[in-house]
Amino acid sequence: QVQLVESGGGLVQPGASLTLSCVASITTFDYYGMSWFHQAPGKQRDIVAYLSGTGGNAHYAESVKGRFTIYRDNAKRTLYLQMNRLNPEDTSVYYCNKGGSPWNWGQGTQVTVSA
Repeated sequence: QVQLVESGGGLVQPGASLTLSCVASITTFDYYGMSWFHQAPGKQRDIVAYLSGTGGNAHYAESVKGRFTIYRDNAKRTLYLQMNRLNPEDTSVYYCNKGGSPWNWGQGTQVTVSA
């Protein structure tokens, strides 16, 4: 069973930045494209950003383009999400996982943007 552990969330003011991390227990981490997802209360889990296994191909949801950057360190089996110019609409629990058939979901990390 692959385990995913997200961290880095917190309570911040609008305009602030956060960097989320996701460590995967799988040694073949670089084989997989990985994504960040978010899920607000009462809403479905939606993709925020995707990054290919080599890190050479990234895609973003329209709502975060130009503000968020997804990157990875395959040697550390870690996926990151740099989040800049946060706004209250970014408030959510953030998860990482691979595309297609996801692994078991981690606990996520809460991001709250509030004045």
